[in-house]
Amino acid sequence: MLETTIAAIRPPDESAMASARELHGRLTKPAGSLGALEELSVRLAGLAGACPPPLPEPAAVAIFAGDHGVHAQGVTPWPQEVTGQMIGNFLAGGAVVNAFARQAGASVTVVDVGVATPLPAQPAAETSGPVVLDPSTPRMVAASVRRGTRDLAVTAALTRDEARAAVQTGIRIADELIEAGAAILLTGDMGIGNTTPAAALIAAFTGADPLDATGRGTGVDDPTYARKVAVVRAALARHAPTPADPLGVLAAVGGLEHAALAGLILGAAARRTPVLLDGVIAVSAALAAAAFAPDAVSAMVAGHRSAEPGATVALRHLGLDPLIDLGLRLGEGTGALLALPVVTGAVRVLHEVATFDSAGVAEK
Repeated sequence: MLETTIAAIRPPDESAMASARELHGRLTKPAGSLGALEELSVRLAGLAGACPPPLPEPAAVAIFAGDHGVHAQGVTPWPQEVTGQMIGNFLAGGAVVNAFARQAGASVTVVDVGVATPLPAQPAAETSGPVVLDPSTPRMVAASVRRGTRDLAVTAALTRDEARAAVQTGIRIADELIEAGAAILLTGDMGIGNTTPAAALIAAFTGADPLDATGRGTGVDDPTYARKVAVVRAALARHAPTPADPLGVLAAVGGLEHAALAGLILGAAARRTPVLLDGVIAVSAALAAAAFAPDAVSAMVAGHRSAEPGATVALRHLGLDPLIDLGLRLGEGTGALLALPVVTGAVRVLHEVATFDSAGVAEK
């Protein structure tokens, strides 16, 4: 599945992009007056191979959840049980991501790809039959590869087969959501301690110093932050991952949710469907996706600039400019959801704004 998906990813359609630029020049507005929105709409036209590109509606958030053996190194004060407890909160509709998803009319799918603790029973925890994108009812997918990763400070977090299985889970979820009608996918994540493997992935793929790639996550104190940076530095020295082997990087220092998010991005890119990236976990996964298939970047839209410093390092490496910058560091998909109306607006301009000729407006 992974190789087939990578082979299906193609460069953006230059003809569609040229048509979008030409159309922007005829719309009733000064050329370039919509700034970054114009280039975003051009990129989306290139991805779709059509001008105007399809409106990014409906939207589907995919939250991948997993736990991390590196939690044992004291990189976060939060207990690991919170991962499973937050899944219960997602399914009950009580998290920030749920509030923002309701506002945006986006469906929420929670995927257990590697939670270590038992999950709370929820009436809506399992679904069967065709996937339905229902913004009012979060759904759960049980797809656990293993109950949390191994401690990356001691050994490889995953085997190559486990990393591959997680990537392919993400590809499968992308296919399911797109088949159900989703026109844009939004990345979400949940996993106590997951900013530590994210920092390791960012440093591995970009060559950044671990100090520049590692942030404070949930807001750890100075001693915990120093320990976290040291753990990332030691893990990179121990495993020596190389960007030329993205599956090996994910196996050595990644998380199950990071690998699954990389798969989601690859699956969407293969289907020429945009992916709106959330924060540091998402962009660390995006680095892996780009290492697998450089043209996958054409499907990526950076929703926001996370307060985590590694996110800026990763976005710079990917050549992506974030749409909003609000100092967010929650994860879950919250920043991507807040940026969704910006993406929709960029595309709607090409669909609905009159040209100078059609509106009878004089040009300069």
